Amino acid sequence: MNRSDFNRRRFLELAAGSFLGVSTNSLFAAAGDKSLIAPREKPAKQLIYLYMAGGMSHIDTFDLKTDHENQGSTKAINSNVDGIRVSSHLPSLAKHADKLCVINSLTSTTGDHEKGNYFMHTSYQQRATIRHPGLGAWNQKLNGKLNPTMPGSVFIGKESRFHGSGGFFEPEFGPLAISDPKSGLKHAQSSLRGDRLQRRIDLSKDLDVEFLERYHSKPIRAYGDMYGDAVRLMESPDLAAFSINKEDKKTRQRYGDDPFGQGCLLARRLIESNVRTVEVSLSGWDTHTNNFTSMPLLCQTMDQAMGALLEDLESSGKLDETVVVLTTEFGRTPIVNRNIGRDHYPQAFTSVIAGGGFKGGYVFGKTSEGAEEVVEKPITIPDFNATIAYALGIPTDQVLYSPSKRPFSVAHKGQPVLDLFA
Repeated sequence: MNRSDFNRRRFLELAAGSFLGVSTNSLFAAAGDKSLIAPREKPAKQLIYLYMAGGMSHIDTFDLKTDHENQGSTKAINSNVDGIRVSSHLPSLAKHADKLCVINSLTSTTGDHEKGNYFMHTSYQQRATIRHPGLGAWNQKLNGKLNPTMPGSVFIGKESRFHGSGGFFEPEFGPLAISDPKSGLKHAQSSLRGDRLQRRIDLSKDLDVEFLERYHSKPIRAYGDMYGDAVRLMESPDLAAFSINKEDKKTRQRYGDDPFGQGCLLARRLIESNVRTVEVSLSGWDTHTNNFTSMPLLCQTMDQAMGALLEDLESSGKLDETVVVLTTEFGRTPIVNRNIGRDHYPQAFTSVIAGGGFKGGYVFGKTSEGAEEVVEKPITIPDFNATIAYALGIPTDQVLYSPSKRPFSVAHKGQPVLDLFA
């Protein structure tokens, strides 16, 4: 929805109220639009989604309760913002706290990994009969590509079943998956060049003519478009963005010599080449046992990579137009179990957003003294995703239809939390 659409609708609301004697809420509720929030004048253009698979412990990262027995052995350190303290395992992000919008009041209804992962990525409960699109797919579908040669979204990590899925959208809106960032985009180089490659492409088109005439459907055309996109990328200098070995050794070391760190470096390069959405996944956060020996290494990996990413995005001027999200499917139990671990805990947990017009050096929401429940400003998963969508200029009230003609929107019934924006 653009601004002129909003103004026209606002005029209709006022006219209805003045001349028809009806309330605007009842008039437009039937259309499924309850927010009537004006779109952002200068939305962010791109999204980097850092997903901590397994359930990141809120009480051991950004929501510390140092005076409570639930805290365990995790210590707090001061950040570069007065009043904001983070885990001692996060020294880099402590130096970047002025860029962080820390949300300590997320709450979910799903405590299962697979279902929680799906819910966080789509705002919908998992169903056997349909696959819902993720934020990356919605971003590309409604905002288009920034670089026509590059893919609209990329997933970097080992497990990509639900991460930024294209859902029921056409295949072109699904993410390009890269399992090893050090290897980049495999099999992207062709041994054919110039006229030889073009002759092969023309021959393929000739052979496909009869098939395309017989099966002239939208999904078939979409696969053809994907093939064309792949060929253009093979011939494009943009292909170099996938090669992190072009970065100097010092830069690569700053991000961390591990798949997540190198994945964040690749994400930065792809954002610089105008890919709309990049997700990087880090697994291992399911700390049912030995939580306090696992957290230092997990946090170090995440902290080093995200700190370097924020630093580089700010230096290049890309942070203002890029939303960086750090999230997970749920938190961990504040009470330590008998295995010195923490179990699944959807009732209260933390996520962090940086860049893209969000407030920096800001903490939103609050949990109880022992981090067991949200006591101030709860945010549901659909509200969280609606907020990210709003930041990106994705209309949260726009309805698109699945192949079975069922209506869906980017964040289900979620509403943007405007207090999070600067």
